[in-house]
Amino acid sequence: MNVPRATRTVLAVPGHREKMLQSAAASPADAVFIDLEDAVPPEKKSAALASAVKALNELDWGDKWVSVRINSDSNGVATGEVETLARDAPRLNALLVPKVESVQTVHDVAHLLGARPSALSPLKIEALIETALGIVNVDAIAASSDQLVALHFGVGDFSASIGARNVDIGGTHPGYALTLRNDAGNYATTPLDLWTYPMMRILVAARAFGLRAIDGPCGAFRDPVLTRSWALKAAAMGFDGKQVIHPDQIEPTRTAFSPTPAEVDDARRTVDALAAAQEAGLAAVSLDGKLVDFANVRMAERILAMASA
Repeated sequence: MNVPRATRTVLAVPGHREKMLQSAAASPADAVFIDLEDAVPPEKKSAALASAVKALNELDWGDKWVSVRINSDSNGVATGEVETLARDAPRLNALLVPKVESVQTVHDVAHLLGARPSALSPLKIEALIETALGIVNVDAIAASSDQLVALHFGVGDFSASIGARNVDIGGTHPGYALTLRNDAGNYATTPLDLWTYPMMRILVAARAFGLRAIDGPCGAFRDPVLTRSWALKAAAMGFDGKQVIHPDQIEPTRTAFSPTPAEVDDARRTVDALAAAQEAGLAAVSLDGKLVDFANVRMAERILAMASA
């Protein structure tokens, strides 16, 4: 079985904020992305790039997966940023490419990364899907390059792309709900989740082509209940992790993506039960009043892999 890399918490940190970079490197986050894009004022873009390279070369990042979110414009990705990072940041694992809408963008980045010195480990690519066109083309994007390793959901920009009303980034406007009237004339309203469709599109594309799937952040970073709840939703769907925008979100998000002791125990019992059934020449067995077959075992093995990550 392919054991997933632990990227339950992906901490975003502005590239021009030195103290934040130091805190991110020392944090318990599984992964960090240094932001050169939305979190950096236009007049500080060059300084942020230099600061990011300095941090990558001088700070101890441990075994974290570290990426840098580069800039893009109407002419494509920021070529100078890609070339600088490829040449001067040997510790870097990947580039996080914003607003990916086509296969061509991934190909362009992969081509630029071809100039990385051969003595350095190859840089990977992660794609932010955050526009309507990106969702339309997500299957082709996911299949576009062997260097692509993850899809991220850019929920804030996607909300703007489709014109959705919103309250908190990652949340659903209370107006997005289903109201029904029963036979007695009483009304009942059921809240709905605005992001189920794009999240599932991204998740299915990622799984089809062996990529990690990372959900966008919970904008209500001072609310641990919303932080954990929205992370738990993504984890239940099958996402590998979630972006966090504040260190206080790391622990509740990590908890949401980590199997509980009861889930781990059930998974072990499921694997053991089918193993015993196979020894008896059976392909399925009843466990706690439920049928257990090979599909259950594959789901159980994923839980055990997540627990050991």
